Amino acid sequence: MKTNIGLTDNARQFNAEVLSKLLADEFILYTKARNAHYNVTGVDFHSKHVYFEELYTELAVNVDAVAERIKTLGHYAPSSLKDYLKLTHLTEERKTTDTDSKSWIAELLIDYEVIVSFIRQNIDAIEESNDKSTADFLIGLMEAHEKTAWMLRSHLG
Repeated sequence: MKTNIGLTDNARQFNAEVLSKLLADEFILYTKARNAHYNVTGVDFHSKHVYFEELYTELAVNVDAVAERIKTLGHYAPSSLKDYLKLTHLTEERKTTDTDSKSWIAELLIDYEVIVSFIRQNIDAIEESNDKSTADFLIGLMEAHEKTAWMLRSHLG
């Protein structure tokens, strides 16, 4: 059955495409946070192990919420690793082989900031499409990522 929620087909298509890229970014960041959780080393191992678990748990919720927003718009939510790697703005590869918490945090910070910038670049077009629900959803997600980026940045001094 066709989705009839007061948005044009073009608006729903465009917004679903933006959300699909965001979904891929969120999933790649989720994977990297899990990687950090599994592999962090150093004197602060326990506290950072717990912190990275908090991050990936929050990101898992985000992944689900973004996918559900895509479905609400009447589109298929990409859900394969192949799709994510094709759509993402991030890279799953690490820039260093260091496993200390500072190295992990620096890499995660870059990715959070990329996602914030991507949302910010697309929010006006989504608002102009009259999709206030998706715009509101993205603003909330952007605010949460900005706060996490600030906290990660604070770890780095």
